[in-house]
Amino acid sequence: MESVSQKGKKPVFIYDGDCGFCRLWIARWSPLTEEEVVYRPSQEVGENYPQISPEYFESSVYFVDPEGSFCSGAQAVFKALSYAPNGKWLLRAYERVPGFAPVAEWGYRQVAGNRKIFSALTQWIWGGSLETPTWFLTRRVFLFLLGLVYLLAFLSLWTQIEGLVGQRGILPVESYLKDAHWGSDRFWNLPTLFWFYAGDGFLRAICLLGVGASLCVMANRAVGLSLLVMWGFYLSLFNVAQPFLGFQWDTLLLETGFLALFLVPWRRNKGTTPPPSSLILFLFRFLLFRVVFTSGLVKILSQDPTWSDFTALYYHYETQPLPTWIGWYVHQLPHAFQEFSVACVFIIQLGVVFMIFGPRRIRYTGCAVLVFHECLIFLTGNYCFFNLLTIALCLLLLDDSVWRLPGNREFSGPKETKLISIRKKKFPPWLGVGALGICIMLYAVPLLVTSGNYPSIYVAIANGIRPLHLFNSYGLFAVMTTSRPEIIILGSDDRENWFPYEFKWKPGNVANKPEFIAPHQPRLDWQMWFAALSNYERNPWLIQFMIRLLQGSPPVIELLENNPYPENPPKYMQALVYDYRFSDSETRNRTGSWWNRKLLRPYTPILQLPE
Repeated sequence: MESVSQKGKKPVFIYDGDCGFCRLWIARWSPLTEEEVVYRPSQEVGENYPQISPEYFESSVYFVDPEGSFCSGAQAVFKALSYAPNGKWLLRAYERVPGFAPVAEWGYRQVAGNRKIFSALTQWIWGGSLETPTWFLTRRVFLFLLGLVYLLAFLSLWTQIEGLVGQRGILPVESYLKDAHWGSDRFWNLPTLFWFYAGDGFLRAICLLGVGASLCVMANRAVGLSLLVMWGFYLSLFNVAQPFLGFQWDTLLLETGFLALFLVPWRRNKGTTPPPSSLILFLFRFLLFRVVFTSGLVKILSQDPTWSDFTALYYHYETQPLPTWIGWYVHQLPHAFQEFSVACVFIIQLGVVFMIFGPRRIRYTGCAVLVFHECLIFLTGNYCFFNLLTIALCLLLLDDSVWRLPGNREFSGPKETKLISIRKKKFPPWLGVGALGICIMLYAVPLLVTSGNYPSIYVAIANGIRPLHLFNSYGLFAVMTTSRPEIIILGSDDRENWFPYEFKWKPGNVANKPEFIAPHQPRLDWQMWFAALSNYERNPWLIQFMIRLLQGSPPVIELLENNPYPENPPKYMQALVYDYRFSDSETRNRTGSWWNRKLLRPYTPILQLPE
């Protein structure tokens, strides 16, 4: 370490101006350190530092601090980056961690001695530009899609909510809240607005107000407040809808909506908009990782034979809750294709998903594969808004450069948005690091520790946030169903002639074509699929559903496609279980039937209202 005359000035980072590799990385580092470090090529300022031989500039970079001391190599790089926000950890590791400095200097020499190779590698991974990415347009796109998902979710519920949990619905909210013993902490144990009032009008009003807030987000008006309203309203509905709103995409929407509260720019200062916090963006990536990776992990951990022998997708298309007609055609493809598809699922969910944490081009590739995967799922099955929401999370992997149209400067970013100093972020870095640490702990502990040995801190945090659903478990299709039992509801006036109630979307009449209904989710139709996998004792809601049909409840009947007793409800009712299978091409061409079915057993005894 030597000294030069540099007092009273900003530190200077000197590099080889003839080296394209150096210029590429300087373009990356300069915005990070803002105006705190001056970057100059040695060809321009080298003569100002006679203490450093010119040939040294060709083999190494130099950092000259304001006191006049200078250093080279990896140490110089780390000192420059220490002026970036959250950039001091590398320099601290260099100075304090045993063995870090020699390894870092060795790595630097390898890169410096093979600049052509590493330059090509850099451009392959990051592209032709290493400028610091921005996320303004990406944030706008994501919030628009999130608003759209909320809109679809609230509209879907608005059409069903009265029949599901209204006053004359299957499981009335008022009875649920009145009969349950929630204790003195009921507002925390079950946070919902319906503690104050649970009438049908209020249920529908919450859904419609959620629609209004969604439109505000999509129009980029009062975004922060609207996101808070949507999250609070959906949480209120989720906590009282009982089995009808307990799906993984519902909890995913709640978790995503909560994180979005920290992504949105709540305040604007002098025409500038704060950039998204890098920690919040990482938390979104971690959420996407959990959804995808855990879905692959549970398939392995379940030891389900259909996944281990690669036959799962041979059963999946016909046994999933609500197939599509494209799923019918894919089911007809050879077994070799189905096995290949299972292999691709494992590669994507257990391998490709790690690409979302990589540099730009690797991250973009991972995004493209995941979006393509979600599109295939959408085409072959109806999974509510899950695919759209997952795609929205995937798009957060893309920075603003993706959305800019060539030659169109008007679309390069909102006029009011300027890249303000990243040192002035509203989101405290320590809070983000703490949130990330809690998320990693909540995710890792159940995977590494048996349930009876959870650390007390894990139990305390998990129980504390559980009512708000801020962190949830994911993992789809851990065990593949290999058969498809379907419940058929029948009514009768004489116990001899029975007539079926047809549902709007679930299989019933074998001639009914599987339809596309996503992002709408017919909640009752979905629950009928789950009920068929067990018995009515484990699904008391189904008995209540049949009682409502015997009573002729209008909002419940509206959930169905047809009512065989439009004048007066039947006197008797029962449920039978049939085994459903996709028909083959020959059968469908001959009979027009998309399904084959055979009677298995009664599901319920014959029901009758008391006289």
